[in-house]
Amino acid sequence: MPATEVSARRTRHLRLAVRYAVLIGAAAVVLFPIYITIVDALLTPQQITHRPPTLFPTDPQWNTFVTAFRQGSLGIYLRNSAIVTFAIVALEVTTSVLAAYAFVFLKFPARKVLFFACLATLMVPGEATLIPNYQTINGLGLLNTFPSLILPFVASGIGIFLFRQAFLGFPPELRDAAQLDGCGHLKFLFRIVAPINRSVIAAFALFAFLSAWNQYLWPLVVTQTDSVRTVQIGLRQLSGANFSQFNVVFAGTILAALPIAILLLLFQRQLVAGLTAGAVKG
Repeated sequence: MPATEVSARRTRHLRLAVRYAVLIGAAAVVLFPIYITIVDALLTPQQITHRPPTLFPTDPQWNTFVTAFRQGSLGIYLRNSAIVTFAIVALEVTTSVLAAYAFVFLKFPARKVLFFACLATLMVPGEATLIPNYQTINGLGLLNTFPSLILPFVASGIGIFLFRQAFLGFPPELRDAAQLDGCGHLKFLFRIVAPINRSVIAAFALFAFLSAWNQYLWPLVVTQTDSVRTVQIGLRQLSGANFSQFNVVFAGTILAALPIAILLLLFQRQLVAGLTAGAVKG
């Protein structure tokens, strides 16, 4: 084998080794706080405050998770979060798909102006809409109800933008052929456009789920009773009730984050592929 080929192969192997080393180091930095949270949930409060810190539980306290679930009433909070989150995701996906379809396939006055108005909403921080949304919900008499947690999030500017970018890459010949076959807009959308772009829709649904599940400020403002409060509020109350029992708080945090972790592990490829699909379309 020529010396130049051997040298080139060694260089490739060295670059590959460096690349993997960097990726492993980055993964360790990201995963280490998660690992410490799990370890602290399995330790006693005295072990958590001990120095040097314990990095591996020799006598794991698995009953801490049961304590956190019962004392924090996490069953109720997780149920409420599931109801609110799935409702928000369903509504956001539906309205975003319909609006994006209209912006791409329908011709109507001020179409570009309305689209840029949707994009402008992305530049408005959520804190700026907190008081107007509260006044609206209060005026409708919906405080401390599930609709108060859902209605302000039934539409999404980022969802409209993402789906519009994906739909712009749709071959116009298929739309013309569907029109010749007598296919209406809704039939064309749900039988042809949506299935072709299902990876983008799935990615946005996951993104909307993460956003809705992690809400804290808005549920704190519009709810007063545990019957409608979400899991993030429940974690705050669990932390206040168990100030000296850090392990219980860590266990509750893990239980609340478990649905998100499962979804990310199952659909991480769809999330990356869907969010990048159509990104270069005009």
